[in-house]
Amino acid sequence: MARGERREDKQQEQEEREGVMSTDFFWSYTDEPHASRRREILSKYPQIKELFGPDHWAFHKITAVVLLQLGTATLLQDAGWLKILLVAYFFGSFLNHNLFLAIHELSHNLAFSTPLYNRLLGIFANLPIGVPMSVTFQKYHLEHHRYQGVDGIDMDVPSLTEGRVVTNILAKSIWVILQLFFYALRPLFLKPKPPGYWEFINLVVQLALDGAMVHYFGWKSFAYLILSTFVGGGMHPMAGHFISEHYVFKPNQETYSYYGPLNLLTWHVGYHNEHHDFPRISGNKLHKVKEIAPEYYESLASYKSWSQVIFMYIMDRSVGPFSRMKRKLQKTE
Repeated sequence: MARGERREDKQQEQEEREGVMSTDFFWSYTDEPHASRRREILSKYPQIKELFGPDHWAFHKITAVVLLQLGTATLLQDAGWLKILLVAYFFGSFLNHNLFLAIHELSHNLAFSTPLYNRLLGIFANLPIGVPMSVTFQKYHLEHHRYQGVDGIDMDVPSLTEGRVVTNILAKSIWVILQLFFYALRPLFLKPKPPGYWEFINLVVQLALDGAMVHYFGWKSFAYLILSTFVGGGMHPMAGHFISEHYVFKPNQETYSYYGPLNLLTWHVGYHNEHHDFPRISGNKLHKVKEIAPEYYESLASYKSWSQVIFMYIMDRSVGPFSRMKRKLQKTE
């Protein structure tokens, strides 16, 4: 271990003991851990390769959720705003967050073997979310896997501004409520990518659905869809995965898994160490990775409650947007 890394680890541990929030990210001088662990596991358990490939039920599951959510929106066209808000939080939020994580699966081509079909299904899954994001999400998310924590590339990591402003319980509470906005807008400010042909298609299809919803069923039906997206990405149990996946609560561990019941509604994204180790395995089979190679995962810190993770993040004075591992891009000769 490098001398600078030892010094920063000691500083981090001291800040945690004193309950002081870090004023910078946790810098790592090693490669991200998943590629090396993947090679080691495959050399020991080559049968894991048999798990690679798509989830053949993905299309049916996505279609059912899309139709259920759009159908719910039409039924609420004459409802009161309080009812719309309550249904959005306690029902629609789960559906829209499920679709967001379905798009995550599709970004890895885990519904069909043909990438084009995954992209088209992603645009379809995007419809109840209300805002076009499927195509753009894939661009940035694949970089998150390839360059995990790399400064200036991995847009999953908060910005310096977020780290410097979000420094107390109130600010962290507001940040959690609005985290979906930070998650979506951060790349557009820090690392904008020019939109392409598929972004245009995603936009046109989404605007067509939004316009049809307003024209035939009114603004309340459309508002229900937007509210379902917004509240489902904020102070909500399912949104706990945004924090649980990579925010550092334990020194020297940068990815955390969640082994709780909400995996059933979130395409098993909670198996996050397993997912980063094997992004070519669909969510419904990730639990088998842990069963085959338990010694690689049972010693790692993990969670059983995403709600608890949100509470810990807000209340722990030593944790904030800076609680992420970062590294410099390794230059190759």
